[in-house]
Amino acid sequence: MPLVINVDVMLARRKMRLNELAERVGITPQNLSVLKTGRARAVRFSTLERLCEALDCQPGDLFAFDKPAAGSPPGEKEPEAVTAT
Repeated sequence: MPLVINVDVMLARRKMRLNELAERVGITPQNLSVLKTGRARAVRFSTLERLCEALDCQPGDLFAFDKPAAGSPPGEKEPEAVTAT
């Protein structure tokens, strides 16, 4: 998936626990965990706004787009580098 979720990075920077953020945002810790691990299929703008308020950040701090290598079929990961042993 080319979309990278950085919620855990922002939590660490703010020295905040997942449960505390979930409480501040008004969502369950389970739903926040689904978002944090990249398994969420969608995020409401209102939730994104509350996340940014609670973490004092911009939406771009929470998400990044990791562009796949040219010529790679969509959804396919790049091959791992092979090292000689």
